[in-house]
Amino acid sequence: MRYHRLMLEGSQSKLPAIRAEDGIALFLDLDGTLVDFASHPDDVVLLERTRKSLQRLHERLGGAVAIITGRDIETVDRITAPVHLPIAGVHGLMRRDANGQVHHMAVDDEALERIRAQLDVWSKDHPGVLVERKPGAVALHYRKRPDLEDACAHLMDEMGGGLEGFLLLRGKSVIELRGGGTDKGQAIKAFISEEPFAGRKPVFAGDDVTDEDGFRAVNELGGVSIHVGESAGTVAAYRLDDVDQVRGWLADVAEHLEAAAAGTEVRR
Repeated sequence: MRYHRLMLEGSQSKLPAIRAEDGIALFLDLDGTLVDFASHPDDVVLLERTRKSLQRLHERLGGAVAIITGRDIETVDRITAPVHLPIAGVHGLMRRDANGQVHHMAVDDEALERIRAQLDVWSKDHPGVLVERKPGAVALHYRKRPDLEDACAHLMDEMGGGLEGFLLLRGKSVIELRGGGTDKGQAIKAFISEEPFAGRKPVFAGDDVTDEDGFRAVNELGGVSIHVGESAGTVAAYRLDDVDQVRGWLADVAEHLEAAAAGTEVRR
């Protein structure tokens, strides 16, 4: 049988073959990996092609597919419905395991609410800037106002930079303040210690600086780390160009795993 091998340009030029006998566990970021960015976070769309691939992979991998994201669990469920997956939301602050149990990290909600209120007031004077409230976190988006990047960074640093128990995270056109104590790497390690992920080879794809903790964890575990998009400075070992390549890759992996189970060959 011939297995999936995708060729790419650049130094991170080749994804390894994904074989059924490898027993992989698949971890996927959402924005910039499974869905393209939109001007408003609520406007992202998961294509039906990707939705079907996620369902096929979930079935073929015995449930060992999880979303690792800065979004909250409820929002991810809305985007991926009716596909229902294990999810690490808000960079691991909340995590729903394969049995449906949700694990929460403790956060100083009173301090966080004070900052949310201040950001709400500031954003009203700066049209185009969006304040996103999440469990245990708040994010300031400036995708529509790139001219305000420095002002947003200064504001978030001033409000939350020295707040005990919290971390500031810079992403693509967003700055987030969230409760500390965990990250995407720790979330992946938590999953890999549980069924149905335990004993499998982790594969993680993500696109942003917040995914670097996940890449490091997967590298430590002997897995496959994949950066989506421009990859300068990443610790990921492999690369996909964009969301569209991720879509094609997931469909190919699902097809090959299904072919392996059926004992047939996928020809290209």
